[in-house]
Amino acid sequence: MPHNKGVAIEFKAAVKQIPVYPAAAGYAQTGPLVRLASNESPYPPLPEVVAAASAALEGVNRYPDPASVKLRAALAGRYGVPAERIAVGNGSCDILLATGEALLEPGAELVYAWPSFSVYPQLEAASGARGIRVALDHDECHDLDAMAREITVATRLVIVCNPNNPTSTAIGLEAIAAFVAGVPASVCVMIDEAYCEFSLLDDPDASIDLLARHPNLVLLRTFSKVYGLCGLRVGYALCGSRDLPDALTAVRQPFFLNAAAQAAALEALAHQDEVARRVERVAVARVQMEEGLGELGLAPAVSHANFCWFALGDERDEAAIVDSLAREGVLVRAGSALGREGALRVTYGTPTENARFLEVLAKLL
Repeated sequence: MPHNKGVAIEFKAAVKQIPVYPAAAGYAQTGPLVRLASNESPYPPLPEVVAAASAALEGVNRYPDPASVKLRAALAGRYGVPAERIAVGNGSCDILLATGEALLEPGAELVYAWPSFSVYPQLEAASGARGIRVALDHDECHDLDAMAREITVATRLVIVCNPNNPTSTAIGLEAIAAFVAGVPASVCVMIDEAYCEFSLLDDPDASIDLLARHPNLVLLRTFSKVYGLCGLRVGYALCGSRDLPDALTAVRQPFFLNAAAQAAALEALAHQDEVARRVERVAVARVQMEEGLGELGLAPAVSHANFCWFALGDERDEAAIVDSLAREGVLVRAGSALGREGALRVTYGTPTENARFLEVLAKLL
């Protein structure tokens, strides 16, 4: 039978609607680079973590534990949440996307702030649900009252990114608790806490107490940021009930978290002293960056993350500045890729990297 070369493969309509995740550039570049574009830790994993991952590679002729029993048990011990109410995944994005698959469908609604994490729009596009974006307030923070007003009988999922990516701002526990208490029990409330360890507003673990009162609450966290395991992709969700973990199991592929990632995360979790040191380094970098930007006449939002966010001003060309920084070997994220044109998101690096960024930016401005 002859082939009809004029007919293309036909994909479902939703594929055309799903926005491509705006990954940072520079992965293919070689040579010395100041990588401040992806909110990664500039510090490598501990030798013990590398050793644990390496040891796991010796057994990769076998499938990884599909239930991640050891890792979930360690997380249960760390946070006091029963293991059956903990979901793990191939990064927090895996859990996030699977949550959308389990909860959302045409006719359902999803509420989230904007600008916020770039994966959220994928949930509505992939599912056919109606996405409702609520503008941030004048301090670049979530407007929880405005978000609450958008919740209807059709709402299935509300996401609060706290601290918020890309604006670096955070909301205190008291306001979060009041918001969660006002959401109907039939609506899943996900607090995306990928950067919570860096926040100075509250103890990062304070929100866990809310789980006992709200079965519809999910706290989404990751090993990518403060633990420095971006390259292995390990995320986890602490849930108010086992309903979501069970639903995620139903919709996801088996063996979604590889053996090396499980072993590395398990070992990293045992080194909370290193977590504290990294948070301290970020706090110092935050001051260095805020002072340096202030000297250039730039006013970043109040950061509670491992990155900062600031407007460049109407008279400055965002794309030209980002490109010029890249030519000098300094990679940052353009605000236009993250939901707002005319801004930059800059990860805190080492003191030397931060100084280099400020030096190049000063020349450009």
